[in-house]
Amino acid sequence: MVSKRLSREAGHRRKFLAIVDDTPECETAIAYAARRAQTTGGALLLLFMVEPGEVQHWLGVEEIMREEAQATARAALDAQAAKVRERLGIEPELITREGKATEAIHALIEEDQDIAILVLAASSSKEGPGPLVSTVAGKGAAFPIPVTVVPGALSDEDIDAIA
Repeated sequence: MVSKRLSREAGHRRKFLAIVDDTPECETAIAYAARRAQTTGGALLLLFMVEPGEVQHWLGVEEIMREEAQATARAALDAQAAKVRERLGIEPELITREGKATEAIHALIEEDQDIAILVLAASSSKEGPGPLVSTVAGKGAAFPIPVTVVPGALSDEDIDAIA
């Protein structure tokens, strides 16, 4: 079932959601989503997911690991946001979530009814399109919004031409 999207109603802007991670293709997805947001008068939302760690026996160790993961997330989001600001002059919304990727994305989409499109980039490596694209294409991972998958090797010029 498709959840109601508010992005078409007065006072709302359609948001393009891109995932920030350590894959090389993530920058392509962000660049495409940012350009689409700019050309359509929408907004860009960048999400960094912190995968849940193994259960720790000492609370202090778990807390230190959580703080380190949050610092890594902030640094990655800030770096990508700076690139978007410099290249396109738009200010992305930055969000960090803990949990499994598809569950965190689903929850965010349900919470923010302005999110209209999830943008992912597929890796061109021989290992396959990447873990997130593979998961989205697999059984039971359908999202209640359209998912755009762009080739991970697109150049900035290619993105400008198609976005």
